[in-house]
Amino acid sequence: MQIEELTTEKRNADTLNIDTMTTLEIVETINREDQKVAQAVSTQSHQIARAIDLASERFLQGGRLIYCGAGTSGRLGVLDAVELNPTYGVSPTRAFGIMAGGDKAMYQAIEGAEDCFEQAGYDLKKVNLGTKDIVICLAASGRTPYALGALAYAKEKQALGIGIACVADSQMREFADVMIEAVTGPEVITGSTRMKAGSAQKMILNMLSTGIMIKTGKVYQNLMVDVQVTNEKLQQRALNIIKQATNCSPKQAADFLSESNQGVASAIVMAKRGCSLDEAKRLLAKNNGQISLVLKQEEK
Repeated sequence: MQIEELTTEKRNADTLNIDTMTTLEIVETINREDQKVAQAVSTQSHQIARAIDLASERFLQGGRLIYCGAGTSGRLGVLDAVELNPTYGVSPTRAFGIMAGGDKAMYQAIEGAEDCFEQAGYDLKKVNLGTKDIVICLAASGRTPYALGALAYAKEKQALGIGIACVADSQMREFADVMIEAVTGPEVITGSTRMKAGSAQKMILNMLSTGIMIKTGKVYQNLMVDVQVTNEKLQQRALNIIKQATNCSPKQAADFLSESNQGVASAIVMAKRGCSLDEAKRLLAKNNGQISLVLKQEEK
């Protein structure tokens, strides 16, 4: 398929005169187009759920979340990976992004980097891609050579390959184990896929990584219980989480957090079960870190 035939590259009939609109009209037009993004993502619920289930299994076995892409798509992947560390306590060695063009491409456009199919394989080889790993490849067009190469290498190494595109029947389907295709349609500015396509990819990544974190015990109720206490804001958040999960006093929350060596999940189990830190850690390890499962055992 030629690039001009892609839905992401077609002209939007509703924005043909955007250059002559008032500022308010421009804003309202973009907002109307953005409202279509959530609808496009909703059509992929089953595929996203399948990706979460398959990825969770491998992540629990020690697999890594490896995001691959070029340009805006690649940067969104890096962003999702980086935020899993402070939010859910995931080590940077277990969730990271690889961009076409290298780290420099995060901050500066590296023209032509996305066009090399083989380079993605070389980059994944450097991180010793294995069968337990999960490779999440993003490409709005579904045809970026670098993203295709990453999925092809993942398939060769029997890693789980998840593709995310914003067109139907994308080329990524050839290599992906799970293909997510949220068709967002023509952009407000023709071909500017950092807009609707970028928003759709961010929404999908939010669902995907959050779902994996929930399935692997990083969430209790709707609280992020593996938050890393690395600054004053996160210290207060950790204390609030313990208070909300256990209905204890601020003083008790502080004591539990201290006794658990800043481990929020352990602190909650200690408070709920009245057990030691060692016992809390043992119970969590036995139940894949899921506090709900630990507490259900107590009820029996």
